[in-house]
Amino acid sequence: MRESESAGSGTALAADEVELRLEEHRAELTGYCYRMLGSVFEAEDAVQETLVRAWRGQRGFEGRASFRSWLYRIATNVCLDSLNAGKRRARPMDLSPASHADATLPAASPESVWIEPVPDVRALPSSGDPADVVVSRETIKLAFVAALQHLPARQRAVLILREVLAWKASETAELLGTTVASVNSALQRARATLSEAGVSTAGTDYAKAAAAPMDEAQEKLLARYVDAFERYDLDSLTALLHEDVTLSMPPYALWLQGHQDIRDWFLGTGVECKDSRLLPVWANGSPGFGQYRSNGPEGGHHPWALQVLEITDGRITGINAFLDTAHLFPLFGLPLELPR
Repeated sequence: MRESESAGSGTALAADEVELRLEEHRAELTGYCYRMLGSVFEAEDAVQETLVRAWRGQRGFEGRASFRSWLYRIATNVCLDSLNAGKRRARPMDLSPASHADATLPAASPESVWIEPVPDVRALPSSGDPADVVVSRETIKLAFVAALQHLPARQRAVLILREVLAWKASETAELLGTTVASVNSALQRARATLSEAGVSTAGTDYAKAAAAPMDEAQEKLLARYVDAFERYDLDSLTALLHEDVTLSMPPYALWLQGHQDIRDWFLGTGVECKDSRLLPVWANGSPGFGQYRSNGPEGGHHPWALQVLEITDGRITGINAFLDTAHLFPLFGLPLELPR
């Protein structure tokens, strides 16, 4: 993923070569735009706009920079234009204190408020240096993307280019049309902001993580989670959760923390989750599930939530249940109905 392509030959590329090379960069550009915007749908729109602009402007590409740098310049400008209105997406935990299980469910907020989940296959490279793949996976985690939203747009771009994509300060400065000193200053301020949020930005830290997305212990943990959830065995389910585990449910701002409130929620307001079925997905570099609630006596199950789990040290620390199934289930290739 590192920015090391050589400059081109100084001539415009053939149309068929442009089309092929544009598609080769779609996934990494989607990951970049997703980190910038916090929305998979806005990211895909931004990438499409980037590819259209690149296609139209390919005759003006003279090879003074690498093809990849040229694409990132276009994508960055598209994202900065989108962020000019000062938009910032968030998670429920960013907006209010934790509630209790007996709290009244508030009105739903517009989808534009929330960080959205992204399928791994749309935003992560399918191959490459294992250390780069690990960094890519770790930096689309929900917590990291949410933390990025606290940064001004240009600081966000600098941090992603320098810390995630490992671009040189000179390359980043050229892309943004600024100076190396300005890039270094922006990076320092961005690091300080994320440090206050408890988020590490050092790529070398990510490289120490296991290259495999899931080991045997995690496989067993997830199997136990599915078994406990589908049987609605809350004693077994709670045993898998960290004591400070959180449960959030965008588009609702309400969120819960701790075993007791989450257990009480599932036995109260959320009791209709009983008899659910779960289908596995990968989202934001994390395991997740499409949750289907029972249709009752009619039989079958209907979509209810796209769950993205956060796991630390063998325990589940976060259950992020996104309820916009009409848009998210097709995005993740999940069926819109499970038969009897």
